[in-house]
Amino acid sequence: MSWFDRFKGSAPPASPVGPAQQDFAGDPAQRASEWESALQHHRLPAFVKHRLGEAGSGKLPWIATMSPAELAQTHRYRVRPIAMVSGTCWYHYGYSWTNGHAAGWHTALRRLQQEAAAAGANAIVDVRMRKIDMELDSSMDFTLIGTAVRIEGMPPNPEPVVATVSALEFMRLLEAGIVPTGIAIGAHYEWLGSWQRNLDAKGGWVNQPLTTLGNFWERVRKQALLQLKQDAHAAGNGVLAHTHFGQLLKAEEGDSERYLGRHIVIGTVVDGERYRSVPHDIRHVVDMCDGVSPLCEQRPSSHNVYDTNQEEGSI
Repeated sequence: MSWFDRFKGSAPPASPVGPAQQDFAGDPAQRASEWESALQHHRLPAFVKHRLGEAGSGKLPWIATMSPAELAQTHRYRVRPIAMVSGTCWYHYGYSWTNGHAAGWHTALRRLQQEAAAAGANAIVDVRMRKIDMELDSSMDFTLIGTAVRIEGMPPNPEPVVATVSALEFMRLLEAGIVPTGIAIGAHYEWLGSWQRNLDAKGGWVNQPLTTLGNFWERVRKQALLQLKQDAHAAGNGVLAHTHFGQLLKAEEGDSERYLGRHIVIGTVVDGERYRSVPHDIRHVVDMCDGVSPLCEQRPSSHNVYDTNQEEGSI
């Protein structure tokens, strides 16, 4: 029977219909106990490892966040999607909101890699980042979701590389000799105070630079970028720093005023040969679109975790 007979409705099912696959056959209390023990020991529950192992061996259908065009390209480059993996951390802040973000993302990242390693993956592509402010005071949910992939001819990686770029961009970087290796995070905050209220402008009708505040804000941003470089140093020699978030908050108490500056920067770490030229071939393209060309439209950003107040289901 031809493969195209499946479109005629006369082909037999691809596989026999059986009972729905479940993560865990026990009761909810036992499942919760398994998760609590696993989180305390920084590992995955046995039933999660079993499910991911079944997906890695091909016994379960694979799930991917790729578009059809990206899926076609992965077959061309002998890259096979295995499973959709995720890592979540519900973090309660202590003394520092800013440092709590860095710790929360790193914890979620480790759990994401654990799931991919259990599936026998080499890399995780198209990683989406989401944060949700929780109703419980000083808490936030950090979640990473991506597609675990395996490259034919390569053994599984115990620490799969993580890339926030799409599967198609991942292949293009590999073609250019650039390997995405992980996610780096830099976060820094400082307080600036004054008893004389001399941090603001000395006259509302005069154009003037606020040098004290400007130098303070520059120092905060530079320290965050320095932490980003230090976090990326062990994994690569460059960072695609696609996410920047900064706040300068003013607090007044009597005759004193203080400013809180905090800056967070997140990016994909890449590793490649230094000073290697990247080919940029010029190709002539004729746009046959009737109406406004999609080539003129601004490409939407896929990394807006700090640009919007994302809610459940926003990924």
